[in-house]
Amino acid sequence: MEKNQYIVALEIGSSKIVGAIAEKTSAGYLSVKHLQEERHLNSVRYGIVQNVENIKSSVNRILKNLEGMVDGRITQVYMGVSGRSLHSSLSEVNRSVGSTEPITKDLIDRIIHDATSTPIRNHDTVDIVPRAYYVDKVETINPVGQFGSSIKIKVNLIVAKPSLKLNLNRLMTFGIPAKDYIVTPLAVAEQILSDSDRELGCMLVDMGAETTTVTIYKNNALIYLSTLPLGGRNLTRDVMNGLGVLEETAENVKKNINNPLDPTNVSSVTIEGVNSRDAANYISARTGEIIANINQQLADAGVSSSDIQSIVLIGGSAHLGGLQQKMEETIKIKVRKGQNPMGLNILNPEINRMEYIEVFSLLAKAAEMIEPGETCVELNNYVDDGLTFDGPMPNKYEEPKPVQGPQTRTKKPDKKGGFLKGLADRFARIMQEDEEDEEQ
Repeated sequence: MEKNQYIVALEIGSSKIVGAIAEKTSAGYLSVKHLQEERHLNSVRYGIVQNVENIKSSVNRILKNLEGMVDGRITQVYMGVSGRSLHSSLSEVNRSVGSTEPITKDLIDRIIHDATSTPIRNHDTVDIVPRAYYVDKVETINPVGQFGSSIKIKVNLIVAKPSLKLNLNRLMTFGIPAKDYIVTPLAVAEQILSDSDRELGCMLVDMGAETTTVTIYKNNALIYLSTLPLGGRNLTRDVMNGLGVLEETAENVKKNINNPLDPTNVSSVTIEGVNSRDAANYISARTGEIIANINQQLADAGVSSSDIQSIVLIGGSAHLGGLQQKMEETIKIKVRKGQNPMGLNILNPEINRMEYIEVFSLLAKAAEMIEPGETCVELNNYVDDGLTFDGPMPNKYEEPKPVQGPQTRTKKPDKKGGFLKGLADRFARIMQEDEEDEEQ
């Protein structure tokens, strides 16, 4: 019988680090009930780790806590990659091919690999996403098996500053390696956008604490990815600097104004010594700037608002009051909030929250990537009177399960004199059967 696989994912953002474990059954059922997070300030800037030692300590604590929850040892993790420098770069590769032989998958893989042969200055390629294929200048969905004299492939190189991935590697120097790196915005888009979203045109906007990542799809292909150095913390700092209050106070004020993006209709009340209408003026102005920058990404991607049917909004700052309506008014595209991946069953209602959509998407993507028989967690084994239990011990708070049959231990027969005793028992049974026959 196949054992369940355990998948561990880590997402390091500008305001918090989140780790989670999912369990995948042999039938493909994927569930999660264990999640740990630590919030931080200034150790990660714009999604890039600045203080490696501080974040390393947080990661270590998160993984140790997760180990205790499943009673096992984490051996590897899937790391999310996101941050200010992450963006897409379009590359084209042309190749002449023999028209007498069909195009093979191996040939396609080699051509795509050649797309990285010319490095982008001061950037590393962290992923390659095919965008379009052309055989003899005719676009095709799948060139494998076709015949032609030339093939052209457009690919999106997902690149970032070397420090982004380098510092992620430095975090894992305490013995638990990174199994693989997954580009977080691509994993989220793959898990929460529908086929019609990607076909008709969709902009995924992940508005975090210090960055906003924009990912655009059209005709079932990734068109564009960019990360803006703007996020919800910019709003908080504007209130903090403009009204002379601590950051914690400014953050609480921001969260407690019903619709700060409509200052003229905000009730003039005092929240922790701050006038709500004054704070709303700062929040509205900065949010308008962020939305304008998001709108500009359409032009930078070479598409118009008419090419995009919907905007899906996620991220910690997506809950800002009135943001969804403000984006619709400005960009003229229907906006909805994203939902957690449908294929992931969240068993713990305390963690079933939209703020964890990134790590949930990483778990779902990693579950597709992990090889059969592999696992990220080695469960502890327990021995009880010669019986070995492979897996975690039962939760002490669970109701004991009924045990079938008597629970009294059977005493092992004494080996000494066993042969003579066996003969005596057999003789007694024969005599008893003879007596029963006589009675009948």
